[in-house]
Amino acid sequence: MLRASGRTVPFAKNTFATADHIVPTDTIRRPYSDPLAEEMLRTLESNTREYGITYFGPESGKQGVIHVVGPEKGLTQPGMTIACGDSHTATHGAFGAIAFGVGTSQIRDILATQTMAIEKPGVRRIVVNGRRPGGVSAKDIILAIIRRLGVMGGLGYAYEYAGEAISELSMEERMTLCNMSIEGGARVGYVSPDDTTYKWLRDRPFVRDYDSMRAFGEEMKSDADAVFDDKVVFSAAEIKPMVTWGINPGQTIAIDETLPQITSLPVSERENAKRAYEHMGFSPGEKIIGKKIDVVFIGSCTNGRLSDLREAASIARGRKVASSVRALVVPGSQEVAAAAVSEGLDAVFTEAGFEWRLAGCSMCLGMNPDKLEGRQLSASTSNRNFIGRQGSARGRTLLMSPAMAATAAIAGEIADMRRGI
Repeated sequence: MLRASGRTVPFAKNTFATADHIVPTDTIRRPYSDPLAEEMLRTLESNTREYGITYFGPESGKQGVIHVVGPEKGLTQPGMTIACGDSHTATHGAFGAIAFGVGTSQIRDILATQTMAIEKPGVRRIVVNGRRPGGVSAKDIILAIIRRLGVMGGLGYAYEYAGEAISELSMEERMTLCNMSIEGGARVGYVSPDDTTYKWLRDRPFVRDYDSMRAFGEEMKSDADAVFDDKVVFSAAEIKPMVTWGINPGQTIAIDETLPQITSLPVSERENAKRAYEHMGFSPGEKIIGKKIDVVFIGSCTNGRLSDLREAASIARGRKVASSVRALVVPGSQEVAAAAVSEGLDAVFTEAGFEWRLAGCSMCLGMNPDKLEGRQLSASTSNRNFIGRQGSARGRTLLMSPAMAATAAIAGEIADMRRGI
């Protein structure tokens, strides 16, 4: 598009690239077996060279899922506006940045002008009061929020998360929270920067002036008397480990609940629930506990960071993956992989029977060789359980936290990690 209009990239220093969706996680050998993926990667390499854009490629040791790579490099900072050609760009809002996904024509406009036109959203403040119970992760918090507000509830809003339970989250947990804001219909997820934010960013490669970055964050964060367009309050004490049962992230229940009766759902959701039951092969009134699984996927821009791998490894250590289960662990970046190896996490997983893979998006979506087959049922730490999302039109996906996914891998079925294996 830029070439066709005779334009260039005048702000190349503000633009960064990596490869994630299409990258295989079993080998870095080129050319890729998928000729389209190889063509896409070669084009990306050529364009970034031509326009002087910093590129974190598979041979660099810095490649990975864009929403893992950006923050770990310190490219994501408070007060920034960040756009990326991926819907889960909301992840970066964990740092007090305004971050959102954009489409192809908007990418063209941003590359050419470093600006874009966007309608101002309303701001909904989501307050999670109190301290979360043991076994409850950031993934459970956001699934509980989406369950209550719905997958369309955030349309027209940016979500700002606050409250004691949010303040106590680590930066990586805040990224998980903001990452799935888009699944609730909000284009933006946001957490005001604080000492946790600044501590995490210190000494990151692209944080050139720490004191200025911190001062700007303090200036830009929400004031104590800020006025919001809407406010919703949750109690952290009421949140339990969550598991999706259907074909969108709003179709979620707590691990100890039964699948809902269709008549108990809002009228607007009943047809989609019928379709979900038909696709998943489940029935109202059943328990999610005990459902036999075929595949476990631990990774993605939602839960592929070092703390996620540590959480899963704490479950896997000294245990074995069920013989009926194929389990994959995919670091979110090459730097995450290196850190995990330095801690011996790769050995923990491989000794337990997990496949330790290279960095990438892997089985989060069907754009690389890691895919479900037939009607396999997957326990996944990714962000979407749409029909066909994991590469098989008949495949089925249950979303959950890394600890819950690791528990399922060992048990061979959906189990409550709070009760042990």
